[in-house]
Amino acid sequence: MVRPVKSQQTPNLREGIKQAAWQQIAEHGAPALSLRAIARALGITAPAIYNYYPDRDALVTALIVDAYSSFGDAQLAARDALPPDDLLGRLRAIGIAYRQWAITYPERYQLIFGTPIPGYAPPLDQVLPVGARALSALVSVVDALRLAGRLRAPDVPEIPPACQPAFEQWNVHGGNYAVQSLLVAVLIWARVHGMVSLEIANRLPPFGPDGAALYECELENIKRQFIVSGEGELPCAS
Repeated sequence: MVRPVKSQQTPNLREGIKQAAWQQIAEHGAPALSLRAIARALGITAPAIYNYYPDRDALVTALIVDAYSSFGDAQLAARDALPPDDLLGRLRAIGIAYRQWAITYPERYQLIFGTPIPGYAPPLDQVLPVGARALSALVSVVDALRLAGRLRAPDVPEIPPACQPAFEQWNVHGGNYAVQSLLVAVLIWARVHGMVSLEIANRLPPFGPDGAALYECELENIKRQFIVSGEGELPCAS
């Protein structure tokens, strides 16, 4: 079958393909993503999609990059909405923005942080830069707390030699921060990820489908565990 030339296609077809893909993911899950089904939804031939995405994996990668970019924008905006010296405020704002973004874009959240798609291996040269940027808001605040002498994290495991190249690559794209700061940031992320994942999957009974109260409690617990409060500083709201 002859593929239509790009000049004969809808100018916004690239974005239309992405929107149809998100809709398909919302209805059937990412593993069921199909270029042919997207073509049917858009009323075009399947080969027309190949001008933009040569296969399913290329489309998945584009969706992951977009999701990480959106997530990173939300995290950095939350951090930068508060003064640099308001470290606890920034940490809490990042946490609140994390949950809000996930609730607003559950399909995007699940694609980047949920169950891997069978047979798909993300190309690190495309995904790592946006992924590191997305988490850099949290790491930067944790590192600022460390530099201020307010980080409580006495036990820091060594980076295994096999993981050292990945750590160095992360520093290139996410900021050159101390191993201790990255460790605490990963621990914090793992905890909020667990809470948010349960909430968007509606797995929080008997506390109901809205996990706001539990989430606020966990943010407070995280602060108590990892942060040494500054003199005269008010605690995070609960």
